[in-house]
Amino acid sequence: MKILKGAVSLLALSIYPVSTFASSATSESCTSSTGADLAVPPFIAPLVFSQGQFFPVIKDSPTHNTPVMEVTGCCSSKPIGEMPQMTTDQSVQILSDAKQGWNNGNGEWTQMTLAQRISAIENFITALQESRDEIVKVLMFEIGKNYNDAASEFDRTVIFIQETIKTIQSIPDFDSNFKKISSVNVFIRRNAFGIVLALGPYNYPLNETYATIIPALLMGNVVILKIPQVGGLAHLLTFEAFAKALPKNTIHFISGSGRKTLPPLMESGDINGLAFIGGTSAADKLIKQHPEPHRLKLFLQLEAKNMAIVLKDMVDTNGGVGNGNSQSYPTSQMFDEIVTGALSYNGQRCTALKIIFVPKGYGKLVAQELSKRVDRLYKGMPWEIHNEEKYSQITPLPNEQRVEYMQELLNDAKSKGAIVANEDGGKIINGSKYAEPYDASTLMIPGVLYNITPDMKLYKEEQFGPLIPIVEYESIDEVLSYGLTGIYGQQVAVFTNQASEEAVSIVDTFSAVFGKININSQCGRSPDSVPFTARRSSGLGVMSIEDALKEFSIPTVVSFKHDGSKNVVDGIRKESKFMQPL
Repeated sequence: MKILKGAVSLLALSIYPVSTFASSATSESCTSSTGADLAVPPFIAPLVFSQGQFFPVIKDSPTHNTPVMEVTGCCSSKPIGEMPQMTTDQSVQILSDAKQGWNNGNGEWTQMTLAQRISAIENFITALQESRDEIVKVLMFEIGKNYNDAASEFDRTVIFIQETIKTIQSIPDFDSNFKKISSVNVFIRRNAFGIVLALGPYNYPLNETYATIIPALLMGNVVILKIPQVGGLAHLLTFEAFAKALPKNTIHFISGSGRKTLPPLMESGDINGLAFIGGTSAADKLIKQHPEPHRLKLFLQLEAKNMAIVLKDMVDTNGGVGNGNSQSYPTSQMFDEIVTGALSYNGQRCTALKIIFVPKGYGKLVAQELSKRVDRLYKGMPWEIHNEEKYSQITPLPNEQRVEYMQELLNDAKSKGAIVANEDGGKIINGSKYAEPYDASTLMIPGVLYNITPDMKLYKEEQFGPLIPIVEYESIDEVLSYGLTGIYGQQVAVFTNQASEEAVSIVDTFSAVFGKININSQCGRSPDSVPFTARRSSGLGVMSIEDALKEFSIPTVVSFKHDGSKNVVDGIRKESKFMQPL
């Protein structure tokens, strides 16, 4: 069977902001393309990973025969790889292997010293970097990341792992010394809690997934990773590095239909932690399948409808929009920031700005300013280089399903009175200039819409794509009500040059509603040392380098009171793997 554009449902989440691009282009024409190696579609052969080894899928083989699904990706008319479609029985066997690896906390990986686990992950980084170029190209062809963004995802992932290791070596949670509290001498160190089932997203398949599984592994947990149906080919290219670096039955991979492979795992009750990046409904179904959900440790990154709130001082300066020359924060920069926040990686980020609130009477003018910047964005294939030596900033969506949903939201809004400000907004670019083996049928021009009203789908639904809806408000209370009564609680961006009563009200009102309030900047996660979190239906748990380690571990305390026990304790500490210093 084939995975065509639109064949599967997608998990929706993204986190990272990308550098401002709104004013970087002056022409849409593509003047050249990058080296032929990047423009040649890859082909990733199907692999399965079992008991610390990886094997090719061989048709009609009694041991290595697994059904496969062709993957065409976003930009190719021909398959760029094949993804194994595992059966329920295979999934159950993987769980059995994971249980052997965990062995009730006494498996080889968990019983290593922390220093030994760190060394193994460092070896993994070294081996993974050998596949960098292949992984970058796959990210381009399967999910439409331009070359710079794909390379950045890989490189940032490596940096995240390295910084995580440095954090372990520096924070008190992993200190090897006893300290006296009241009359008790205590040794405190974090350690694993079991088997973690991890589900990563399609939009940052490497970076976001590793932001959960690497901390989980370093803490001594055993991991089962469910590879996404879209954006999953990159994971096949990591198998060799994991096989080289980690002991048997430490990490496991499941690919194929989640509906077939995941229920038996959850229903078994043997899953101790769920690291899920995706949609709320899928998360709820998985959690409910566990027979004892009270002991299922959860880390969830879910949906968002992040607001940009433009206060009147930003658009009422010197009688017009976009002047702002005398302002400490220029209006022109605000528009650049909004376009970047809304359209980086085609708006396919959970932290993207997904609805823009502007003062009454300024919707059309703001839409015009944003449209000018959208028109200047380079649109094309991920490997194409345009004027100023810049890669395409708007690239094809992963599949036809995403385009169809954008059109559904667009048509619904237009039928109820919304106006598309940019002439070609929402249209599919004519792909006739892309000959075989390329396919540009999902390359969509972003749409800027104003006159958005509460009865439109785009007002409440997370579009997760290249549409920018603009809503006018008469009173700031309307904006506050939208945030307070909605179901999401990730981030909000406020644009102003005044510490006004309205600005203060937004910060105070939303401080217990959203995870982050951005002043005069787009929403985003960076830097990784800062807590990234959310409330309500946008997430559960805290993500940062240090917080991730805590999310996937539990403190274990070794203590003694009587001073006469010190020699015994010192002898135990000298031989204990758990208590070994770094």
